[in-house]
Amino acid sequence: MMIAKQQVFDLIKDLPDELDIDEIMYRLYVRQKLESAEKDVLEGRIISHEEVVRETSKWFEK
Repeated sequence: MMIAKQQVFDLIKDLPDELDIDEIMYRLYVRQKLESAEKDVLEGRIISHEEVVRETSKWFEK
């Protein structure tokens, strides 16, 4: 998923004046992940909470 240059400018504009490149990269990463998750929801690629609990409970079985 691509992010528009203007979106990057807007994101940076809202950040504090003093920060390092890692913080900018992290914010861009989080934004991309959230947009990707929103697209998945809109396209119906989701699983219920109950299904997650059922599947992950298998991890703790002996």
